[in-house]
Amino acid sequence: MVFIVNDRVKETTTTAGSGAVALGGTSSGFDTFAIGIGNNNSTYYTIAHQTADEWEVGIGALDGSSANLTRTTVLTNSDGNTTQVVFSAGTKDVFVTYPASKTMEETLTTQGDVLYASSANTPARLAKGSATQVLAMNAGATAPEWVAPTTGDITAVTAGTGLSGGGSSGDVTVNIANTAVTAASYTNTSLTVNAQGQITTASSGSAGASAGFAIAMAVAL
Repeated sequence: MVFIVNDRVKETTTTAGSGAVALGGTSSGFDTFAIGIGNNNSTYYTIAHQTADEWEVGIGALDGSSANLTRTTVLTNSDGNTTQVVFSAGTKDVFVTYPASKTMEETLTTQGDVLYASSANTPARLAKGSATQVLAMNAGATAPEWVAPTTGDITAVTAGTGLSGGGSSGDVTVNIANTAVTAASYTNTSLTVNAQGQITTASSGSAGASAGFAIAMAVAL
């Protein structure tokens, strides 16, 4: 069974009382519930008496042949309550509608509310949460809920190659391990760099021949 809403689905019934109504066919320009909604499916409905001030809006379920509509949940009616109307004899129109109470504007009542699909695949409201709360699924994974965010602590920080420090709880510090290179200014430097990009040896070299000297030597030769 699935919940379906469709356009221009309308039939009539002559069923009286407060039980399921037998659907009696449609008129030109409309679809039957069998075509528009489908066997065993649910939908929003309106039943309106053609000659009496009797009407009902709710959620209904079709049987296996879409011949009968069971009035599962009454949302509003001509009696001003949410119980099944006891319809009098006569012809009533039965059609698919979209109840005002199920529109987003009516479902959401407060800034920050969240709209989600209920178990019946109808709009439902989750009232806004408190400051710093986050959305999560409930224990049954059927609906969202607001929860306090979970926080934790590290279990281990291990210093890798070229690093020192680390720890398994609280605040930890990781340092770059010192090398044998002395902090200084080097000229004409000879360097050795390891796989972690650290300079492991450094030394100053002697100056090479200047460009002018090299050119003069070339001319003399």
